[in-house]
Amino acid sequence: MPITAAAMVTIAAVSAAPVLADDVTVAPPPPIDPAMTRTGLLSQERLGPHRERLNIASAAMRRVITVDVLHGTGTGPRPTLYLLDGVDGEATSGWLSKGKAAEFFADKPVDVVLTSGGTGSMYSDWDRHDAALGLNRWETFLTEELPPIAESLLKSDGRRAIAGVSMGAQAAMMLAQRHPGRFRAVAGMSGCYSTADPLGHAVTTITVASRGGNVENLWGPPSSPEWVVHDSVLGAEGLRGTTIYLSAAPGLPTGADLIAVANSPTVLDALKLAGGGAALEAGARACTERFAARLGELKIPVTVEYQQTGMHTWADFEAQLPRAWRVLAPALGLPETK
Repeated sequence: MPITAAAMVTIAAVSAAPVLADDVTVAPPPPIDPAMTRTGLLSQERLGPHRERLNIASAAMRRVITVDVLHGTGTGPRPTLYLLDGVDGEATSGWLSKGKAAEFFADKPVDVVLTSGGTGSMYSDWDRHDAALGLNRWETFLTEELPPIAESLLKSDGRRAIAGVSMGAQAAMMLAQRHPGRFRAVAGMSGCYSTADPLGHAVTTITVASRGGNVENLWGPPSSPEWVVHDSVLGAEGLRGTTIYLSAAPGLPTGADLIAVANSPTVLDALKLAGGGAALEAGARACTERFAARLGELKIPVTVEYQQTGMHTWADFEAQLPRAWRVLAPALGLPETK
């Protein structure tokens, strides 16, 4: 599919997005433990009546990965939703600290597994260790190491879905596309789904670089076939039979966005939120339109929702979650709920 003039403009717009990360302090990469050669649950901590924190030894990443779990309602086995964070990959998922996921899922019969610490990683297996972002083998962790531990602990019924926002949206789609049949449903909110074309390459490069990483440590140089096999637009056939939900907004502020801008601690912070949030969401909208068009060409069913207003902010991501759930829930055999 050729890159249109509008998409090229979007590349330029998204290229301005690192302004959001200008004042981000790049932390040292997570230390690795060469002796950590076995994967297993090290400890679990109850953080509330329905929330638990797991510390999991990952042989793939040679370190302990922290995962939060929201226990669903009811006593019987439940399906599992894996919910991926955005680029920041903080110690606690933004879905919990900013997106009100715990409140939203409090009355729903689904167990939610939330990652943390995947800063700038694309939730992928990297070709090489990165000086800023460390050793990343997230695809292995999310598809091989984590599910047996989490789903055994939760006594899962075997039904799975995966969803994410921004970087996590791209990763959720990649994981579903690259592992056909593993997930019954996938939701991408405000994401970009190509990697091999100029738009997708630009967005991926910016995502990694915004947190200090070297994108060539991810999948090698742009000529590497790894950039192609991680492209969900090119690999969309792998999603046939999976329930798919996509959403994006045009980059125009909502009332909640305007309040967030007005409450910014400084004028500079307000400008970063307004300008960067608009450019990022405009890029996500262009990416989503291209991906939806490809699914249409292949006659793969997809639910797409384009909001009339909205930027790349947690206030808007929070609003997208209930809409995504209305599509994910039936695919997991659950009643549609608000």
